[in-house]
Amino acid sequence: MTMQQQAVSELRELRVLLMTPTGEDGAIATDILARVGIVAHPCRDMAALVHELDGGAGAVLLSEEAVGDMVPSGLAGFLKMQPPWSDLPLLVLACQGADSGAIVGVMEVVANVTVLERPMRAASLVSALRSALRGRRCQYELRNQLDRLRQADECKTEFLATLAHELRNPMAPLRMTLAILKRFSPGPEDAKRHYALMGRQLDHMARLVDDLMEVSRITRGKIELRLELLTLEQVVQDALELSRPLLEAGAHQVVVTTEQGGSLIRGDRVRLAQVFANLLNNAAKYTPNGGRVELVTRGEGNHVAVVVRDNGNGIAPDMLPRIFDMFVQVSGTARAAQGGLGIGLTLVKSLVELHGGSVRVSSEGLGHGTEVVVSLPLARARSPGHAQGDQDSPADRFTGCVLVVDDNRDSADSLAELLRLSGAQAVVAYNGPDALKLAARVHPALGILDIGMPGMDGCELAQRLLADPAHQGLRLVAMTGWGQENDRARVASAGFMHHLLKPIDIAELTSVLGDQLARTGDANR
Repeated sequence: MTMQQQAVSELRELRVLLMTPTGEDGAIATDILARVGIVAHPCRDMAALVHELDGGAGAVLLSEEAVGDMVPSGLAGFLKMQPPWSDLPLLVLACQGADSGAIVGVMEVVANVTVLERPMRAASLVSALRSALRGRRCQYELRNQLDRLRQADECKTEFLATLAHELRNPMAPLRMTLAILKRFSPGPEDAKRHYALMGRQLDHMARLVDDLMEVSRITRGKIELRLELLTLEQVVQDALELSRPLLEAGAHQVVVTTEQGGSLIRGDRVRLAQVFANLLNNAAKYTPNGGRVELVTRGEGNHVAVVVRDNGNGIAPDMLPRIFDMFVQVSGTARAAQGGLGIGLTLVKSLVELHGGSVRVSSEGLGHGTEVVVSLPLARARSPGHAQGDQDSPADRFTGCVLVVDDNRDSADSLAELLRLSGAQAVVAYNGPDALKLAARVHPALGILDIGMPGMDGCELAQRLLADPAHQGLRLVAMTGWGQENDRARVASAGFMHHLLKPIDIAELTSVLGDQLARTGDANR
């Protein structure tokens, strides 16, 4: 609906439909109301009034003489069949002192009815109608709110179905591969291929969960950017590298055009690469195999624009205003794309706006491709500074005793086995009380505790371990599927030094062990 069409619709929905004793009365009332900004529409008879109701009305003003025609004309039936949000105001002009049975009957059938005695002053009529229209506006606001809630519920339902689909996709090869490994015990070379497949699928599932957490943090303003001076070429190359597997899988022709060379921006390199990789991934997924994907950089005054354009499925005009909404996917293309939770463009918009930029999407319709333009402010400095701190190499092996506590036995046992293969002494407990007894015997240097355990959870276990003087110097790592800001605050207050999200990233775990090894070495010097 265009802006003009929307304005016309709003005028019709707030007009007053008139059924007066004579045509002259209708003309006079219309003129009086027009002077105060109220649109009135006189109706020649009740049938015409009921017909006009289909186009919308803010209130109905009837003369007492017309009340008797409410049932035959269908007005009474219309009022009874209103949707739950609607309670159309009905104002009846009655003779002074009149207390007719017809009016009493109307008041028994229609809830929102006001009786006005005539003759009456114009100011009184205007006041009554303004009050009725204010109430009617509130009804329309309630209707719009219900519509938005219904749309949000539909998006949520579609999102949950998509999430289930996306999680089932990697679960299927995982289950098949596990069956192969269990039943046929393939040799080392064949096993490597199966392990690689399982690793790819687990990484895919982890990315889905990470995206959900990411959009939650960004939309709540709980994310911090690591700003530095960058050249736009750096970010574009990072994004192309991230998106290369999808682009190559679709055999797409990728064309990169730089119209604005050497542009400096101040931003978070990882987050900006995430933005453009997301757009390139969308272009790859929503473009049939062998399509064309273009990436163009160009100047826009004191901004630089990055344009990602494809000749793929395109977007229907009615979807464009909602394309950045959470969980919204373009109808009819989600299944063809085989991937995505409908949160990618929400992430893009949020991250770009955090950088002081803007993003816009255009499409000539389904089958005509899509163009996304990201505009970012140019940095004032002339040259980028790329001073980066040396990265500490994580320790290869940690040989201390590690206490692993998790009520999920498979999770605890597999982590302990990995630690043992890495050279650590790992012991396992599956609940809090057993962990306390085991810790009293082995005096671990490091504890990796699951937070969401029944009974004594990880936070309570941590507090009890740290309160025991026998465990002086013990360092604790939280292991949990909960990663919201308040979860991290609760974990930190319980005394944990690190917070690892499930499924645990092996590189991050190695880094934690290296940090512990370094601290142990410092303490022994």
